[in-house]
Amino acid sequence: MTFKTLLTRRNALSLLAAGVATPLLPAAAQADTIEKLSLFGPPAGPSVTLASAVANGGFLEIADDASFTAWRNPDELRAGLTSGEIGLSVVPVQAAANLSNRGFPIRLANVMTDGLLYIISEDQDIRAVTDLKGRSIAVPFRGDTPEIILTQLLAHNGLDPETDLDITYAGTPIEAMQLLLAERVEAALTAEPSTTAGILRGRQAGKTVTRVVNLQAAWGQMTGTAPVLPQAGLAVTQGFLDANGASLPDILAVLRIATSQVLANPSQAATHASEPLGLPVPLLTASIPHCNLVARPAGEARADIERMLKAMAGENMARIGGKLPDDGFYL
Repeated sequence: MTFKTLLTRRNALSLLAAGVATPLLPAAAQADTIEKLSLFGPPAGPSVTLASAVANGGFLEIADDASFTAWRNPDELRAGLTSGEIGLSVVPVQAAANLSNRGFPIRLANVMTDGLLYIISEDQDIRAVTDLKGRSIAVPFRGDTPEIILTQLLAHNGLDPETDLDITYAGTPIEAMQLLLAERVEAALTAEPSTTAGILRGRQAGKTVTRVVNLQAAWGQMTGTAPVLPQAGLAVTQGFLDANGASLPDILAVLRIATSQVLANPSQAATHASEPLGLPVPLLTASIPHCNLVARPAGEARADIERMLKAMAGENMARIGGKLPDDGFYL
């Protein structure tokens, strides 16, 4: 008899009451068991939630087998989505909107972070976006969410990235952080957990690297709203919905519970996520409080999402396929 067979909903909840098990699902199961539930995400904050839910056995009553796999860059994500290999993944909201508007059958189920972008530097004279004038900065993922958001913030503050800054484009946030530590740039745009990695590695090297600009706060100042960047969420392809759509409410319920657990016990969550994300436990533990992790239904987050997309979409909304996503994008 397997552990899954033994762990019925009743005895799982009994174990939970005793403090020795993870909560699974509220109320009764609503769908047939999935043979294999494959979840994907970047090596960043929201994926800690997925990896932790898998490690905790949160999907035991949803799937015979559940796994989490990290993708390493946006191109790898897009290839997996278009090939059908990836059906359920944490995806940058802007990328999901762009794919949807261009005809790819993808929908947004929830938002899993309210923003995890920071500018780090040793230079304490940099305290705001305007202070980047005349500085050198490493920026990752050219043409994708971090660079687009920074560009919009620069424009709002009257800075031209072509003439007012010396930008070095990096392949990933980790590479951007490494350029800073190598003193090839004065600042770096990073996303958690590479932000925390830069601070910790800098400390080891005798450097005082800090978060000098919180891009979420800068975004709120620009838009006159809350400091919220609904940067990434769980995206679902039509292929997954066709095969397993009835299970999606239960999957999202597990993720809501898992998010609360990650925030309540970052060190345990870091232990669960360390191997699949390929990142050290101390780094993830220190990073989680700065990831602004949430589990907001996409429909409820729509106003924040549309505000972000409008601001970052560019001329004629070209960066998101020419329009805001319609009602069908939001699950």
